[in-house]
Amino acid sequence: MSENRKPLLGIVSKLPNGTALGNSGKTHCPLCLGLFKAPRLLPCLHTVCTTCLEQLEPFSVVDIRGGDSDTSSEGSIFQELKPRSLQSQIGILCPVCDAQVDLPMGGVKALTIDHLAVNDVMLESLRGEGQGLVCDLCNDREVEKRCQTCKANLCHFCCQAHRRQKKTTYHTMVDLKDLKGYSRIGKPILCPVHPAEELRLFCEFCDRPVCRDCVVGEHREHPCDFTSNVIHKHGDSVRELLKGTQPHVEALEEALAQINIMNSALQKRVEAVAADVQTFSEGYIKAIEEHRDKLLKQLEDIRIQKENSLQLQKAQLEQLLADMRTGVEFTEHLLTSGSDLEILITKGVVVERLRKLNKVQYSARPGVNDKIRFCPQEKAGQCHGYEIYGTINTKEVDPAKCVLQGEDLHRAREKQTASFTLLCKDAAGEIMGRGGDNIQVAVLPKDKKDSPVRPMVQDNKDGTYYISYTPKEPGVYTVWVCVKEQHVQGSPFTVTVRRKHRPHPGVFHCCTFCSSGGQKTARCACGGTMPGGYLGCGHGHKGHPGRPHWSCCGKFNEKSECTWTGGQSASRSLLRTVAL
Repeated sequence: MSENRKPLLGIVSKLPNGTALGNSGKTHCPLCLGLFKAPRLLPCLHTVCTTCLEQLEPFSVVDIRGGDSDTSSEGSIFQELKPRSLQSQIGILCPVCDAQVDLPMGGVKALTIDHLAVNDVMLESLRGEGQGLVCDLCNDREVEKRCQTCKANLCHFCCQAHRRQKKTTYHTMVDLKDLKGYSRIGKPILCPVHPAEELRLFCEFCDRPVCRDCVVGEHREHPCDFTSNVIHKHGDSVRELLKGTQPHVEALEEALAQINIMNSALQKRVEAVAADVQTFSEGYIKAIEEHRDKLLKQLEDIRIQKENSLQLQKAQLEQLLADMRTGVEFTEHLLTSGSDLEILITKGVVVERLRKLNKVQYSARPGVNDKIRFCPQEKAGQCHGYEIYGTINTKEVDPAKCVLQGEDLHRAREKQTASFTLLCKDAAGEIMGRGGDNIQVAVLPKDKKDSPVRPMVQDNKDGTYYISYTPKEPGVYTVWVCVKEQHVQGSPFTVTVRRKHRPHPGVFHCCTFCSSGGQKTARCACGGTMPGGYLGCGHGHKGHPGRPHWSCCGKFNEKSECTWTGGQSASRSLLRTVAL
């Protein structure tokens, strides 16, 4: 079915303006593209030639819409009323809008004739000097005149015969060329049941035009009246529907206009953003290429520098080797071939030379290494306003130069996080300035080495590493910190984990007299006493420390840890004072 529909839609899309829609008032068929021949009006209000509609491939309406569709011939003035169950369930698709059209029992020829299109075709033919119009009586010769009374197009011969007949002698005849300015010259609409009679009446009961013979026949008891008398009522109802439809047309046109405006704005915006993306990409690519060239130039400079150092070291070692060989060869020759006197004579020079050669300091290792690394994730600054990544690094971390820093290196408390910092340096003692090194940390209890504490290592990306751990129990722990499987400076080291910080149960006060409100039984850990039966301390009395202190342990630091154990040796601290 879809194969048959696509070509039809393709034809319609190529039609000139005014013919593609196929509405009433138009003159060309949307399928054959010629003037309408017996045009039929579809329920979607598109007009197509009868022969063109008959060429469309029909389909079963039940298969598509389950028999629950509207009949396309409703309102047709030529269709007899039939029960809905007896109507055909065959349909076609409108070649203009693809709408489904349910065909009546009579098929395509039972659809409503578009008389407006017939009139427009006649007008169109008149504008073409009557070409294509034939006589309505003989259906053979070309038209020359038109009977305004009968509304019939007549040739010269039929026109003369028309005048000779007694009934039509006084009918008004008009030349065909005089009708070009008319808006309507359509033929009289004849009754399909009684072809000799013109449709002049309207049956209100059946809601269809009828002729005089119909009124005295099957519409005998139906309310009928002349079309001129009922047109106002029915015309007004159509106008009301039109009045309600026009706002929707305006709203839809406005909506489509807004969509077109938005589509145009969208296209412009997409083009603008595409231009921005193109500009950004080109700039970014240029910056990356420039950065690439800088990195390659830097790499080449590193190569030249290292090669020069190696060549210099090589030349020095080769010269030293030559000197050594000369000294060894001469001395061996002297000792094997020289006489005793010759040896004694040259001994001084040889010994001096060998001593100098033995004192020469040299390195058996190459002075430079091949440690060159590309770090694509490291920021390399900006180039033409773009953030650039990727650096070449020749530094190599030296575990012997790495140091540990932090207040919690050798002390910690149970169930509290302890932390310290590892500062990585190279062989020259300079900070690495980058991260990514392989750091291994282990925290082992001295008594339970099979129960290590899990450490956390955070790479700060600047050559420093934040290391933290949380011991669960007090005791002595051993901490290992290794870089590239080698211990750093100070590793391994021990950490004493004490119990969790003990808060003060007492009061930080100046004396028991003030803090207890003058109670005689209040005691203090400082050991001070007052006369008159007071067991606690007072200002300026015996044992008062002379400054604020804790009543529970006697410490002077307000934020210190309490050392009161609750034993008999600290009997004065058993009674705590109350803060006012």
